[in-house]
Amino acid sequence: MRRAASLALALILAGCSAQPLRDTPTRANIADSTLPPMKTFAAPRPSAPVRSNGNIAADFLSLHFELESGRQLPVFTRFETPITVRVTGQAPPSLGADLSRLLGRLRGEAGIDIRQVSGGMANITIEAVSRDDIRRALPQAACFVVPNVSSLEEFRRERRSQRTNWSLLRDRNRLGIFVPADSSPQEVRDCLHEELAQAIGPLNDLYRLPDSVFNDDNVHTVLTGFDMLILRATYAPELRSGMTRAQVAAALPGILARLNPAGAQVAPEPASATPRNWIDAVQTALGPGASASERRAAANEALITARRQGWTDHRRAFSHYIAGRMLQMTDPEAAQQEYGTALHFLAQTPGTELQRAYVITQTAAYAIASGDGATALRQIRPQLAVAERAENAALLSTLMLLQAEALDLTGRHDRARAVRLDSLGWARYGFGSDWAVRSKMQEVASLNPRKRLGG
Repeated sequence: MRRAASLALALILAGCSAQPLRDTPTRANIADSTLPPMKTFAAPRPSAPVRSNGNIAADFLSLHFELESGRQLPVFTRFETPITVRVTGQAPPSLGADLSRLLGRLRGEAGIDIRQVSGGMANITIEAVSRDDIRRALPQAACFVVPNVSSLEEFRRERRSQRTNWSLLRDRNRLGIFVPADSSPQEVRDCLHEELAQAIGPLNDLYRLPDSVFNDDNVHTVLTGFDMLILRATYAPELRSGMTRAQVAAALPGILARLNPAGAQVAPEPASATPRNWIDAVQTALGPGASASERRAAANEALITARRQGWTDHRRAFSHYIAGRMLQMTDPEAAQQEYGTALHFLAQTPGTELQRAYVITQTAAYAIASGDGATALRQIRPQLAVAERAENAALLSTLMLLQAEALDLTGRHDRARAVRLDSLGWARYGFGSDWAVRSKMQEVASLNPRKRLGG
């Protein structure tokens, strides 16, 4: 399930929050524009997972045999036949190309027999509906996937029945995915990646995963190398629907040795579960509906829990990032200290380059607001390639807009104009409508003290 208020950056993403139906996995009409044409990404460049096969096997079991609510699933399920996908509803112009690209990746990287059909029944129906329709069906969800339905109308009729209960599923034959037709192209694409991956693969999300879309922090927005390995293992010939956790666990070492031989050379790392009180605190602090005091209390609870757990990974960093978010308006200097601590822990955690890029939008914005363009440029430059590789146009365009302001502060006005213009094509993909793009431009420009003072 993609959440309606993203747990990533204030400047970057808006995406899902508290779980409406606890066991339901969830994650644009483009007007004529006077802005430059929308840009799209070229060939994907996913990074291979850097963890041991022992850790990946444990991740696989948690992803496939647990739901986000913590409920255990009795058996493994997947599609046992070639998978067909069709699109219905009011699909925005970008959806077709992004879906074709995703299906190509699933065939090439995960080895899954999946194809799009233009008519008739399909195993998976992707229905493009309005955000309001989605919220009426599942309040606070941005998009979601349900078993044994092919339309939102059918889901409304069957939502209380056993047919739509994931915990009762024993095999997969027909599923419905519901995505917002009136969101930005990137939000639609992100929904396609997360919901289609959960339609054909694991249903759970795990905060302990630093390099996966199967993580409620919404940092990764397209399927990663780790995700493709998990999906390829899901469709390994050694597995079949109906297998128990113990049976799958027995088969995984051989499967992963074949699919990921590099992981056999990596020593396993101790892994800790993510306690429910930390998850609840994070979702209260960054999700909708809480008061300012409730958010601050929740952020403090998340940080206390992270310290008690002894974490030194991206979850500890995320806790400090949240604390910085809560302090940003009232004590910006203290917020920067929290962001610095977050970067310290991220530097110790492999595979967290994208998380670091997110935090640096905050530290670079502070440097710009302080009139220090040179520091902002040093921070921003390495992150541009990270955002591009992650195919995150919202992040990339924001970094470029920040870069333009930093260039202005250092007197390179021509270069600033060129970077700002170049950012707009990415912003159109990341943020969608002209008004959203212009709003983002104004938001970033307002950081520049010379512009605030009319200089």
